[in-house]
Amino acid sequence: MFNSLTGKVSGKSLEALFLLTGGLEWEIAMPISDLQELALNSECRVLTWLYHREDQMRLFGFIDERRRAAFLELLKVEGIGPKAALKILGGIRQDDLERALEEGDLARLEAVPGLGKKTAQKMLLSLKGKLVHAQGFSGPASPYSELVEALVSMGYDRRAAAEALTKADSSIGADLAAADREKLLFKEAIVYLSGA
Repeated sequence: MFNSLTGKVSGKSLEALFLLTGGLEWEIAMPISDLQELALNSECRVLTWLYHREDQMRLFGFIDERRRAAFLELLKVEGIGPKAALKILGGIRQDDLERALEEGDLARLEAVPGLGKKTAQKMLLSLKGKLVHAQGFSGPASPYSELVEALVSMGYDRRAAAEALTKADSSIGADLAAADREKLLFKEAIVYLSGA
């Protein structure tokens, strides 16, 4: 499956980016806030997600892993489809979204264009603790962001996964090879998360 596309920004519309990669131009639906960060004719890497139904296929793109993870979590909320998820992400900064969900700030979520009270309440119930950006572990530059994502895909809370990795990191010696260290971190984090 497509994880990302790297190419030259050949055009933009209100809802989509046009990315030229080796003679092939992709139309990628993106949140408006992500689109605004990409300049025409610039080289960029876009993280992707393919929406596939029997009657249509659509490629969605994001400027970083946090944005894509937020989009995928929003799709799990009843009543939010890909278009609505893009609109939500385009109407609120990532940090504000995470903070509103963590603090239960219903008023802030309701202020997002196109987001009503019922859907905002469903988001609070479904996503609290799942979008938290854990400092040092879930940013794109972090060497452990893949471990956080792996733990989240196993059903663990994002914040708890990041905290478990922090604890595991402090208990593991620095003399291990990178691959061995990563395996041990993963195992230790699961031990912390299971409460053993």
